[in-house]
Amino acid sequence: MEQLGLSFSPERRTFSVSELTALVRGLLEDVFDSVWVSGEISNARRAPSGHYYFVLKDEQAQLKCVCFRQHAMYLKVKPDNGLEVLCRGRIGVYEARGEYQLYVEAIQPQGYGALQLAFEQLKKKLAAEGLFEDERKRPLPSFPKRIGIVTSRGGAVIADMVRVLERRCPGLHIRLFPAQVQGEAAVGEIVRGLEYFSKSGWPDVVIVGRGGGSLEDLWAFNEEAVARAIAASTVPVVSAVGHQTDFTIADFVADLRAPTPSAAAELVAPDMAELRATLGGMEGRLAQAVRYRIGRLEKRLLEAGVERPAAALRRRLRDLWQRNDELDLRARERIVEILRRAEKRLRDRQHQLAELDLRVQLARHRSRLESLAQRLEPAVRRRMEKAGRRLEVLDRELQTLSPVSILERGYAIVSTPDGAVVQDAGRVAEGDALAVRLHRGRLGVRVEETGLS
Repeated sequence: MEQLGLSFSPERRTFSVSELTALVRGLLEDVFDSVWVSGEISNARRAPSGHYYFVLKDEQAQLKCVCFRQHAMYLKVKPDNGLEVLCRGRIGVYEARGEYQLYVEAIQPQGYGALQLAFEQLKKKLAAEGLFEDERKRPLPSFPKRIGIVTSRGGAVIADMVRVLERRCPGLHIRLFPAQVQGEAAVGEIVRGLEYFSKSGWPDVVIVGRGGGSLEDLWAFNEEAVARAIAASTVPVVSAVGHQTDFTIADFVADLRAPTPSAAAELVAPDMAELRATLGGMEGRLAQAVRYRIGRLEKRLLEAGVERPAAALRRRLRDLWQRNDELDLRARERIVEILRRAEKRLRDRQHQLAELDLRVQLARHRSRLESLAQRLEPAVRRRMEKAGRRLEVLDRELQTLSPVSILERGYAIVSTPDGAVVQDAGRVAEGDALAVRLHRGRLGVRVEETGLS
C-alpha cells in the first residue's frame, strides 16, 4: 500500500529587503499619518535645497526628522539646536537606509513665545548677512518732491501723515500704495507696494508703516519677505511701525526708523517756513558781503591811482554788465520755470482729482502761485534797477578819471607788449618792440636809440 507524504510545518514566505521595508513603511504611514511629538532639537542643519534635517530627542530616545522646503518656508520658528519644541507630522521610512523618521510639517516652541522666538531667529539671521549695518543705509534726500507711502487706505495713519506733509512742505506729490498691514494678505501686499515704488523709481523716498498694536498685530513687519523687500529697494525707505516703544525687523533693515508714522512725515519733509527764514538771513548776509566787497574795491582803486586801474575798471564794468544781464535772464527763466512747473502740478492734480470736488483747494493753490509770481517779479525788477543805477555811477566816474581824454591833446601812451606803461627810457633797450596808443589808433614801433634828457 502506497504511503502519502504529509508535512505539518507552516508555509515559509521570503521577503526582499525592499518589499519588507515598503510593507513596514505602509503600516507606519497608515497608523501614524498625523502625530505630535515633543522633544529637544539637536544636530540641526539646513541643506542647500532648503530642507531641514535634525534629531528630536529626550532623555531615553531620539527620532530622526526631516522638514522639506515646502513646509519649512512657512515655519515661524526654524529648527535650531537646543530648542524644546512640539513637532507635527507623519511617520515614514527612508528606504535607502531602512530608517524610520518623522516628516515634520509644523513646529511649535515650548516654554518660549513662538512669535518672540521667530523674531529673534530672523533678527540674528539678517544681522549675520549685514542687512542692519550702518554702511548700507542711505541718507534721505534733503528736498524730496515725491513721497511714496505703503500703508492702509483707511484709518488715521495716512490722514496724519498727509496733514503733516502738507503743513511742512505744501506742494509735495504724495502717492499711496494701499496695503493691508495686518492679517494673512498683509505681507504680500506690503512687499508688492515696496517693489512697485522700487521698480518705478517714481518717489524720492518711501514710508512704510502702520499704527500701534500688539506683537501679533505688527507681525507682518517682522516677516523675512518684507525685510528683504526693504533691503532691495532702489530708493531710501523709512520704517514707521507702531509707537516709539515698538520695534520690528523692518526698523532694523530700513534706511531710517521713525518712532511713529507722523514722525516719519516730519523727518522726510523739510519745513518750508523755517527754510524761507534761513534763506532770508542768508540773502541779507550776502548783500552785506557784496557791499563790503564793492567798498574794498573802490578803496583800492583810489589808492592805486588812475593809470593802471583804468583798464581793469573798464573790464570789471564789462563783466558786471554781462553778469547783470545773465542774472536778469536766469531770474526770468527761473520765474517762468517755477510758474511752468506749478501749472503742470496743478494740471496733474486737476486730472487726478477730476471726479472729486476740490475746486476750493485748486483756487487756493492758483491764488498762491499768482501771489508768488507777483512778489518775485517786482523784487527782480528793483534789483535790476538798483544795479543799473550803480553801473551808471561807475561809468561816469570812469569817464572822469580816464587818461584817454588826455590823448585828444596830442599826448600818447607808450607800453611794452605785455601792457606795462613805459615812463622811463632806462626801462627799454635798443631793438625793443613797443606799442604807442594815440587819440585815434595805435602804432607798433621799435626802439632805435635811448637816452635820458
